[in-house]
Amino acid sequence: MNASRTLATARRVLRQLGHDPRTIALLLLVPILLLVLLYYVFDADRRAFDSIGASLLGIFPLVTMFLVTSIATLRERTSGTLERLLSMPLGKGDLIVGYALAFGLLAVVQAALATGVAIWFLDLDIAGSPWLLLLVALLDALLGTALGLFVSAFAASEFQVVQFMPAMIFPQILLCGLFAPRGSMQPVLEGISNVLPMSYAVDGMTEVLHHSEATGDFVRDIGVVAGSALLVLALGAATLRRRTA
Repeated sequence: MNASRTLATARRVLRQLGHDPRTIALLLLVPILLLVLLYYVFDADRRAFDSIGASLLGIFPLVTMFLVTSIATLRERTSGTLERLLSMPLGKGDLIVGYALAFGLLAVVQAALATGVAIWFLDLDIAGSPWLLLLVALLDALLGTALGLFVSAFAASEFQVVQFMPAMIFPQILLCGLFAPRGSMQPVLEGISNVLPMSYAVDGMTEVLHHSEATGDFVRDIGVVAGSALLVLALGAATLRRRTA
C-alpha cells in the first residue's frame, strides 16, 4: 500500500460524492429523520424509545451506509472506472482503503449527527457516556460501508444491489435482539444470531444504555463489529478484478 495513492483515491471519491447532494442528504439526514419519527411513535412511552432508539441508532447508519456505498461502488465497477484504475500502479489495498476512508469520513459525520440529535434533542436517556454510544454508531456505519463495498462485486445493476438488502440486512435486523431477546429465540436462530455482527452492535448499544462504564461485554461487542468490518474489507479487496462485469 502507498499512502499518497490511498489518499488520492479517497479525495477522488469525496469529490464525486460532493457533486451528488441527494446522496449526501440520504447519508446525513435519513437516520436523523427516522429517529425523530420513532421518537413521536413512542410519544406516550419514553422508556420504550430509550430502549429501541439506542439500538436503532446503530442499525440506521449501518443500513444507509450499506445502500449508498454499494450503489456508488457498483457504478464505478460497471462504468469501467475500477478497471482503468487497476491498470495504473494502484494496488487493491490502496483502492479499497481509499474507498473505506472516503465513506468512513462520511460515516463519522453521520454517526456524530445522529448521536447528537438523539441525546441532546430527543433526550435519549443512557447510563453510559455519549462518546461510547458514538463509537458504536461509528463502527456500525463502517461495517455498513465494508458490506456495501463487498456486495457491489456481486451485483450487475442498482436494482440487484437493492435486492441484497433483504438477503443480507433484513435477517440481521430480525435476529439481532431488537424485537425479542436472542436467548428466547429458537436455538437454531439463536445460534445464527450469535455469528451476525449486527447482534453485537445492538448488544453494544444496550451496554451503553444500562451501564455507566465500558464493561467487558461492551469491549467484546465493539471488537466483534470492528473485526467484522476489517474482514469484510479484506474480502472486498479480493473481489477487485482487472475486468469488470
